[in-house]
Amino acid sequence: MTQTKSVKLDDTTHKRLADLARVRDRSPHWLMCKAIEKFLDSEENYEREKREDLERWERYQLTGEAIPHEKAAAWIENLAKGEVTSCPK
Repeated sequence: MTQTKSVKLDDTTHKRLADLARVRDRSPHWLMCKAIEKFLDSEENYEREKREDLERWERYQLTGEAIPHEKAAAWIENLAKGEVTSCPK
């Protein structure tokens, strides 16, 4: 099911959208839908990561458990060298 929503665009943005649609041989509607999908994906990912970070912080506050700096630094150095291993625990 689809729903119609309206968006008010200033003249400059409207022209940019129309110009890009013409260059890409797509409709302005298609471009707006893709832009909204991309924005939502990005923002949902940000919120998920923020929630995970908060959960990790709360777990750390409760347990005091953390990865020692030396282990984390060595793991990051190996990643930089292209040696992919699982994150230290």
